[in-house]
Amino acid sequence: CCPVTAGLSMRMLNFNTSPLKNTAAEPVWKVLIYDRFGQDIISPLLAVKELRDMGITLHLLLHSDRDPIPDVPAIYFVMPTEENIDRICQDLRNQLYESYYLNFISAISRSKLEDIASAALSANAVTQVTKVFDQYLNFITLEDDMFILCNQNKELISYHAINKPDIMDTEMEAIMDTIVDSLFCFFVTLGAVPIIRCPRGNAAEMVAVKLDKKLRENLRDARNSLFTGDNMGAGQFSFQRPLFVLADRNLDLATPLHHTWTYQALIHDVLDFHLNRVSMDESVGSEASPSGARPKKKNKKSYDLTAADKFWQKHKGSPFPEVAESVQEELDTYRAQEDEVKRLKSIMGLEGEDEGPISSISMSDNTAKLTSAVSSLPELLEKKRLIDLHTNVATAVLDHIKSRKLDVYFEYEEKLMSKSTLEKSLLDIISDPDAGTPEDKMRLFLIFYITALQPPSETDLDQYKKALLETGCDLSSLNYIKQWKAFTKIAATPSNYGNSGVKPMGLFSRVMNSGSQFVMEGVKHLVLKQHNLPVTRILDNLMEMKSNPETDDYRYFDPKMLRGSESSTPRNKNPFQEAIVFVVGGGNYIEYQNLVDYTKAKPGKRVLYGCSELFNAGQFIKQLSSLGQK
Repeated sequence: CCPVTAGLSMRMLNFNTSPLKNTAAEPVWKVLIYDRFGQDIISPLLAVKELRDMGITLHLLLHSDRDPIPDVPAIYFVMPTEENIDRICQDLRNQLYESYYLNFISAISRSKLEDIASAALSANAVTQVTKVFDQYLNFITLEDDMFILCNQNKELISYHAINKPDIMDTEMEAIMDTIVDSLFCFFVTLGAVPIIRCPRGNAAEMVAVKLDKKLRENLRDARNSLFTGDNMGAGQFSFQRPLFVLADRNLDLATPLHHTWTYQALIHDVLDFHLNRVSMDESVGSEASPSGARPKKKNKKSYDLTAADKFWQKHKGSPFPEVAESVQEELDTYRAQEDEVKRLKSIMGLEGEDEGPISSISMSDNTAKLTSAVSSLPELLEKKRLIDLHTNVATAVLDHIKSRKLDVYFEYEEKLMSKSTLEKSLLDIISDPDAGTPEDKMRLFLIFYITALQPPSETDLDQYKKALLETGCDLSSLNYIKQWKAFTKIAATPSNYGNSGVKPMGLFSRVMNSGSQFVMEGVKHLVLKQHNLPVTRILDNLMEMKSNPETDDYRYFDPKMLRGSESSTPRNKNPFQEAIVFVVGGGNYIEYQNLVDYTKAKPGKRVLYGCSELFNAGQFIKQLSSLGQK
C-alpha cells in the first residue's frame, strides 16, 4: 500500500496532476500547509529532500502563525474539521497566498464546503480557490505491507477505549465510525472491494457490519461510486478480489506483551520508535564532569529508518544476533574501501609523503583508480552514514538486552507459549533482582497467566503476587487479565501459539571476534523457528479455505452482492492470492513480522497488516493497568 499512498501524495503535491516523468522543467514552487494528521501521513512517505525536489519550499502547520506569501500557490492537506475549515476561511480573508488547492484527508461534508464557498465569496477570492479534493488518505502507511489508522487522538480508538466497562453505546458507535471511515479510505486508495470475514460477537464484527454497509452504499450510487472506472487507477490488485480479515485484539493478549528477538520489533519495544523514526539519547563522552558541576544534558538524536536503507530492509526482520554480525561485516567492508582510497592518495603523493619518483605508467594507472575511488565517494559516505546509524541503534538495543537479560525473558516466554519444559521456575526469574525491570517481570507473569491451561491456585497466586509487589510491580493489569480470562472462558489452548520454540546456539562470544563493536558476552545466540501466531493462523485458514473449528463460524460479507446476503458460507471456494489482516484494538511489530515470514514461504501471495493503533508492550500494559484499576 506504500507505493500507492506515496504516488497519491506526489500527485497531490503536483496540483493533483500526474508528475511528468523525465521532464527537465523546474517544478513550480509552492507551500504545503498541513495539520497534525496530514503531517503524520506524509512524514513516513516523503523526506524533506523529496518535498524540495517537488517544489515544496515551505511546509507549515495550519494552526501556526504564517506570514502572507502572496505570489505562491498553497497546497492544503488537512482533515475537514470545524476548526480547520475556520482557519482556511481566515487564510482566504487574509489573502495569504496566490491560489489555494484544498485537499481533505477524508471526505468533506456539503455544509462545510458551503462555508468555504461563502468565505471565498466574501473575501473576493473565488477564483483563487483552484481545486478542492477529497483524497481518502485517512490512514498512515508505515511499510509497503503495513498501515495504521491514526497517530493523533489514537486514545479515542485504543484498546482501552473499546474495552472499558462503562462505555456507552453512543461512544462505541463513534469509535466504530472512526475506524470504518479510515478503512473505507484505505480500500478507495487500494481501488478494491474486498470480501470481508470476521469473528462473531466483538468489536471486529461491529466494524465489519458497518464497513460492508458503507462500501455497499457507495457501490450502489453508480454516478458517484469511488470504485468504478477512473477511480480504480490504483489497480494494485490482480483480477481476484482481496480477502479482508478483521481480527479482535482480545483473541490474543499474549503476543503484544511478549519480549521479542527481531530487530524492528526490539527497537519498538526498548527504544522510542515512532512513525519510522527512532529517537535516542546521544551517548555523551565519558569524561567526568568536574565535581559540583551540573551533569551534561544528553542530546536527543533521531534517525529515520526508511525503505531506501538497504540494510534496514534486509535485516529489520532478522534475529538480533544476526543484525549485530551484519553491522560488523558492513563496517569491516567499509573500512577496507576507506583504506584503499587513503592508499591511492598516498601513492599519488596527495598525502605529502615522498614516495620517490613514480613511473608514468603506474601514475596513469593510479589516476584511473583514484578517479573511480573518488567518484564512488558519495556512495561511500552514504554507506558510512547508514553504518553509523545502525551501529548506534544496535548498540542501544544491545545495552537493554544485556542490562535487562531480555534474551532470558524471550526464551522463557517462547517456552511458556509453546508449552515446552521449563528449566527454571517462574518465581526464580521474578525474584532475581538482576533480571529485568518490574515491567519485564509483569509482562512475563501475564503471559504465564494468559497461556496457563489451569489458572494457578490461590496459594500459588498469592506467592507470585507477593514476589511481584516486592520488585515494585503494579498489579492492576493482572486484575484486568483475570476479569478478561473469566469473561472469555476460552482460555488459550496449547495449540494457540503454534509449536514455536527457539534453538539456543550457545553463547555469542564465539561469533564476535575481539575487534567487534558489539560486546556480546553472556547474551544467548537464539535462533527462531518459524511458527504461526494466532492472527497468522486465522489468516491462513481463511485465505487457504481450510476448514477449522476456530474460523468455521466467521461471518462472510460481500459488499458487491445486491442483497446483503449474510452467511458464513463463502461463495468463493478458491484460495485467495491477496489478503489484508486488520486488528481492531491495536497491533504490534511481532505480529507484522510473523505475517511477513508466513508470506515469504508462500510464493505469489501478498498479505498486508493493519491495526487501529501500534503499541509496544509498555504502552499496552499501561492500557491494561488503567482498565484493571479498582
